[in-house]
Amino acid sequence: MDKNTLIKEFQQIFSIEASQGVQTFFSPGRINLIGEHTDYNGGYVLPCALTYGTYGAVKLREDRRVRVYSKNFPSKGIIEFSLDSLEYAAEDNWANYPKGMIRYIQECQGPLPAGFDLYVSGNLPNGAGLSSSASLEMLMGVILDEVFTLGLDRIELVKLGQRVENEFIGVNSGIMDQFAVGMGKVNCGMFLDCQTLEYEYAPLDLEGHEIIIINSNKRRELADSKYNQRRSECEQALQLLQRELDIQSLGDLTEEEFEANLSLIEDEVLIKRAKHAVFENNRTKKALKSLKAGDLKTFGSLMDESHLSMREDYEITGIEMDTIVEAAWAQPGTVGARMTGGGFGGCAIALVDADEVDGFIKEVGERYKQKIGYEADFYVASIGDGTKRI
Repeated sequence: MDKNTLIKEFQQIFSIEASQGVQTFFSPGRINLIGEHTDYNGGYVLPCALTYGTYGAVKLREDRRVRVYSKNFPSKGIIEFSLDSLEYAAEDNWANYPKGMIRYIQECQGPLPAGFDLYVSGNLPNGAGLSSSASLEMLMGVILDEVFTLGLDRIELVKLGQRVENEFIGVNSGIMDQFAVGMGKVNCGMFLDCQTLEYEYAPLDLEGHEIIIINSNKRRELADSKYNQRRSECEQALQLLQRELDIQSLGDLTEEEFEANLSLIEDEVLIKRAKHAVFENNRTKKALKSLKAGDLKTFGSLMDESHLSMREDYEITGIEMDTIVEAAWAQPGTVGARMTGGGFGGCAIALVDADEVDGFIKEVGERYKQKIGYEADFYVASIGDGTKRI
C-alpha cells in the first residue's frame, strides 16, 4: 500500500479533511525459517520479517481520547477509549493489542501527553500464523515511540509486545514473534537465542530461489490448547532430566547427551516431545552455519528434517500441513519445505528454484484441493525490515 492511499483512507474513516500531521508506519509479519517450538525450550530460532504486514496512519488529538479503526475488521467500526482507562475488554476485539501497548508504555514512561486517531490496514492473512498480532503490537509501540519522541530501546519495546501477548491478551507465547517483527533486516534471517536475547543476522542469499508461503486456509482452532499441552510435556521431560543433569532447558543438551539419558524420562510421549526440542535447537544452529556458508542444499535438508520431527515427535502438523509439505517435496526445484508456526493449520514454507515457482504453485495447489477439498493460497515472500516509519 502506498503512503498516499493510506492517508486518504485515514481521512475518509475519521472525516478529517487536512492531511497535515498524519504520520504513516509499517510493521511486518514474520515467518520462522527453522526452530519451531524451541523458543520456550532453550531458545534457538531463525525467523525473518516479511514485506507483508500492517500499515498504520496516525494523527494526534487535542484530548486524551484514542480512536482506532481497522480495515481488516470493518464491522467493528471505530473503537474508542481513553488514555486513562486501558482495561482489557472482549468487545474491543483487535483493539486490545494497541490498548495493551499504550497501557504498558505509559506504565514505563508516564502518561502520554495526548490521544490520537489510528487507522490500520494489514495484508497478512488473518489466522495464518504469520504474526499479525505481534505486527500490530510493534506497530503501536513504534508509533508511540516516534510520535511522542520517547527514545525507547527497540528491544525493550519488543519485550513490552510480548508482555501484552502474555499478560494483557493472555496467550502464553515466547518472544520470537515480536523480536522478528521489531528487529527485522532486509534479506536477513535472525538467529536468536530466546533465553538471552543474544542475536545475529544471518545472510539470506537465495541465489535464484524463492521462499514460498503456503497458507492452508485452515484456521488454527486446536493450536492454543495443544500448544499449552506440548509446553507442559516439555517441562515435565526437563524436570525428569534435571534430577541428574545440570541443565536449564532442553536446548542445553546435544543430541548425543539426550540419547544417552533417555532412561531418566521413561515415558514414550515425553521422550518424543523432548527429542523434538533438543534436535530442533541443534538443527537451528546447523541452519545458521549453512546460511553463512551459502549452502542452501543443507539448509533445505534441515527444513525437511524439521517438518518430519514436528510430524513424528511433536505431532502438531495435521493432514493439511502434511498434504502441503509432501506435495512440495514431490515437485522439481524444491530445496526444502516445512510447516511453520504453532501447528494444526496455518502456513508452510518452501524454498523453491525460481524457475520452477509457477509449476510448484499449480501442482501443490491442485494436490491440496483434491485431497482437502478447498484451496490453499500462495505468497512469494520477500524479506524486509522491521517496524518503521514510511
